[in-house]
Amino acid sequence: MLKLSIRLIIVMFFLGTGIAIAQDWEELGGEHFIVHFTGDEDFAKDALDKAEVYYRRIAAELGYPRYSDFWLWDNRVEIYIYPDHVSFLKATDQPEWSHGVADYKDKEIISYAWSENFVESLLPHEMAHLIFRDFVGFKGEIPLWLDEGVAQWAEEAKRDEMKQMVKNLYVENKLLLMKDLTTLDIRRYKEMDRVFIRSTIMRDGNPGVLFLSTDQFISTYYLQSVSLIGFLIEKYGSDRFAHFCRQLRDGKSLEEAFSFAYPVYIGSLEELDSKWREYLEEGLNREY
Repeated sequence: MLKLSIRLIIVMFFLGTGIAIAQDWEELGGEHFIVHFTGDEDFAKDALDKAEVYYRRIAAELGYPRYSDFWLWDNRVEIYIYPDHVSFLKATDQPEWSHGVADYKDKEIISYAWSENFVESLLPHEMAHLIFRDFVGFKGEIPLWLDEGVAQWAEEAKRDEMKQMVKNLYVENKLLLMKDLTTLDIRRYKEMDRVFIRSTIMRDGNPGVLFLSTDQFISTYYLQSVSLIGFLIEKYGSDRFAHFCRQLRDGKSLEEAFSFAYPVYIGSLEELDSKWREYLEEGLNREY
């Protein structure tokens, strides 16, 4: 089973750290990216090629057409690829479990040559973070689930598996309440031996109680996050989602942004939760 909770420990986020250590980098340049590497040139070229493909797909899916002329020339995103995990850790002074660093302010993604896991997973994930934050900024009411959901949705290769895992949670009555998802900062929960007790809504609409380990709690949080983004984009379209994000960028509260962008459908977090659950139920019915 895919372990979504590792997203909490795979990547550290920084605002302007200048964390890439100077060394004898080789360099490959593309239209929107510069890849710095010290090892396998074929791997670096693959990363550059995939980054350009992801750039266009992610921007289109999020409804941001202006990105066709963004991240150019001196504003290109820089990707630093160390030859192995050991050299990455030594250069960045990250904890042993870290596999990547994203620097929002300086638009850098720093990792190492770990084959398909970097190119197919971490790279699109971090690019989506950068694109999303470039668009909405950092001052608005942006819940963590929205930021992380967008980044996970960019990991196209994992979508089907993530969707199935959310369906399982729904059928087993193990979903978190929307108010918990919105108010929690999941990054605070690092003690792996804790048990979390949370209220929930059962599939039949009755109230229930969840008893979750830390790993289950984190995995559920991330799975619900990506499922909500998928629901908003697949059900109502990328243009409406971009309109929603613009409202957040312009200072609207989360519920106000939903009301402006989805006036007939979603006017509150409770309605978002209800419509999303209907979407999951419809998906189950289509399977039978």
